[in-house]
Amino acid sequence: MEDIWHESVAWVDGNADSIVPALLILLGAWAVVRFGGVAIRKTVSRSVRPAAHKNRAEELKREETVIQIVSGALNIIIWPLALILIIAQFGVNVGPLIAGAGVIGVALGFGAQSLVKDVISGLFIIAENQYAVGDVVDLDGTTGQVQHITLRSTVLRDLDGIVHHVPNGTIERASNYSSEHSGINLDVGIAYDSDLDKVIRVVNRVGKELAKDPDWQDQILETPSFLRVDNLGDSSIDIKITGSVKPLTQWDVTGELRKRLKIAFDKEGIEIPFPQRVIHQAKK
Repeated sequence: MEDIWHESVAWVDGNADSIVPALLILLGAWAVVRFGGVAIRKTVSRSVRPAAHKNRAEELKREETVIQIVSGALNIIIWPLALILIIAQFGVNVGPLIAGAGVIGVALGFGAQSLVKDVISGLFIIAENQYAVGDVVDLDGTTGQVQHITLRSTVLRDLDGIVHHVPNGTIERASNYSSEHSGINLDVGIAYDSDLDKVIRVVNRVGKELAKDPDWQDQILETPSFLRVDNLGDSSIDIKITGSVKPLTQWDVTGELRKRLKIAFDKEGIEIPFPQRVIHQAKK
């Protein structure tokens, strides 16, 4: 035990000139991580885009996720670098160590390109609030409700109950059906002999009645109403009806609107025509 003590004292005496710079490097690394973490927290809090229909607890969870990822990356960079600089202060040749780390880094980089791409894409999805858990989204043709989001992948469940795992790095287009508000976009065909002014009055009346209904009024932001004649088809005049509703209620509200329009059209004698075809017989 005495020998170990004497050897330790001798080593400290022999490396006195290196200990102070090493301690300064250690202190500097701690300061960079400490104050860098504060700067990261402030920057992320300002940069992460809020969602109007999400509560504050969910926003804080998103922010904390991004903060932990960026802070972790800072730690991974700073502490190994500080360790190499400290070792170099004691006369150890760090060239082979750096070269070995470089070779390992290159090997890992080639092997984990897709993983890195997934993680970076996941980071932007969370930071930009492209979608969140509970939203209904279309990811390059795969549609469903978001069940779970990680940095690597997004999990969707469609109407058939099928669960889809979509790597974030493969997503080129994300369409969110439930961001801030949703829309009613309904096309209805009516017969060519219909009184168009009467049709417009009936459509607007049905929309107002639906918007005032206690069972539906909380879901409707903008009363469904006639927008325009959208098309002169082969068998019908197609009219477009639009409105605005709360997120994820557009399907229920549109279904109820279709039902009420059918009942009102039947009462008013407005025909929703079947496809028709006129055949001309050539004279012999």
